[in-house]
Amino acid sequence: MSTENLPQSPEQPPRKPRVAVVFGGRSSEHGISVVTAGAVLRAIDRTKYDVLPIGITQDGRWALTADEPERMAIVDRKQPSVEQLAESSEGGVVLPVDPANREVVYSEPGSVPKALGEVDVVFPLLHGPYGEDGTLQGLLELSGVPYVGSGVLASAVGQDKDYMKRVFTSFGLKVGPYVVIRPREWQQDEAAARKKIIDFAGEHGWPLFVKPARAGSSFGITKVDDLSGLDEAVEEAQRHDPKIIVEALLRGREIECGVLEFEDGPRASVPAEIPPVQSHAFYDFEAKYIDSADGLVPAPLTEEQTAEVRRLAVEAFEAASCEGLVRADFFLTEDGEFVINEINTMPGFTPISMYPRMWQETGVSYPELVDRLVQAALRRSTGLR
Repeated sequence: MSTENLPQSPEQPPRKPRVAVVFGGRSSEHGISVVTAGAVLRAIDRTKYDVLPIGITQDGRWALTADEPERMAIVDRKQPSVEQLAESSEGGVVLPVDPANREVVYSEPGSVPKALGEVDVVFPLLHGPYGEDGTLQGLLELSGVPYVGSGVLASAVGQDKDYMKRVFTSFGLKVGPYVVIRPREWQQDEAAARKKIIDFAGEHGWPLFVKPARAGSSFGITKVDDLSGLDEAVEEAQRHDPKIIVEALLRGREIECGVLEFEDGPRASVPAEIPPVQSHAFYDFEAKYIDSADGLVPAPLTEEQTAEVRRLAVEAFEAASCEGLVRADFFLTEDGEFVINEINTMPGFTPISMYPRMWQETGVSYPELVDRLVQAALRRSTGLR
């Protein structure tokens, strides 16, 4: 029997890729992650992607959250939280751990679990430990779900300032003087650990910067002008991380540069300069996110300096085996040398953050930036690569 004259069923339109935007988390950067997610949710192209917002509460619960970016902002100097956005105080989102199944499930106590559909790519917008440090990336590798940004190794290296500097040094990138105090050192012989810092100060001078080794957004950092402030600074850093790093003051200009993965490889943005903030001892959390210190984009550098810092930013990206995006932070010292301070594998992505501003100046708008990151993730496979 001929089927030529039978009515044909209309073809189903192709399914849009589903992007799970994951944010919040257990680190002290929880609130900034929520603000970042709000900016991405506003910018992502809803005609091109389906979006599933998933928040991780401060105690680690994966929550289904409202898709309401207007509620994800700093208001009256107060940061938002996933707890404020969660649709339930008990329900939880579960990612699959079977690479053959990408369906996300939501369940509440006493209710039948509800399938939320398949996820094609995860956009992890977590900052700090338990998200930016390779832990979430490892979970997604096990699940076989592509994700935006660097893999397990690069994320871990990018989070730990100690090993980050070791990697950079091994690739010939210049870093500033530093010393690391590990938890066991401080716990077993506090006097010896303190002397280690004092000896470092004797060699490199005061002031020093005492930092958590594995934190960001300038949390837990103290500028220490003399011995009297040392113990308090160590205690503050250890509130965020038992492992601390102490860095010598580098006199010079703070220069940042963004790196973004294109189809033909990583490229660097125009650089920016963070000018001295008169109302703050250094470029701390308040200056970054509350008082909105103005960065200079592009940085007032010579053509040669601009080319050099862009080259070094890509070198740092490659040295740590990064993917997707990185913000590389440098000091331009008084003798004209660029010294790398650190990289951020998931840099601040808020509307006032330097990374999007640098790419805007380079010719990549915020929505295009988000789209390029998602497309780069969709092109990559999970697993060894």
